[in-house]
Amino acid sequence: MISSKGLEKLGFDKRVDFVLQNDGDGTYIRDWNSNKQKPTTADIEAAHAEWQSEYDAQEYARKRLAEYPSIDELVVALWEGVVEERMAAVTSLEGKRQAVKTKYPK
Repeated sequence: MISSKGLEKLGFDKRVDFVLQNDGDGTYIRDWNSNKQKPTTADIEAAHAEWQSEYDAQEYARKRLAEYPSIDELVVALWEGVVEERMAAVTSLEGKRQAVKTKYPK
C-alpha cells in the first residue's frame, strides 16, 4: 500500500515531492517531483507500518488531550493559586488531570 504517511516518514513532503492518486484500484504515485530517487512500494509500506506503530503507541496521549481541563480552566486555576493565593482551584484542576491520566495510562 502506497500512503502519504509512509512517504512522509521517509522524509518526503506531500506539498512538494509527490502527488498520489487512487482511481479505484489502489493508491499510486501519479507524479514524482522530488530530485531524490523514488522509493519502492516495499520501502513505503515499511515506513507506513513504522508510522502506524508510532501513531498507535500515542493513543493514550490523544485521549488524554481530549479530556484534560481546558486552557481557560488552567489559567483561572493558576491565577487563583498564584495571585489570589487560593489553592483550591489548583488542587481541583490537578485532581482532574490525575483522573484522566489514571483513565488513560501510558
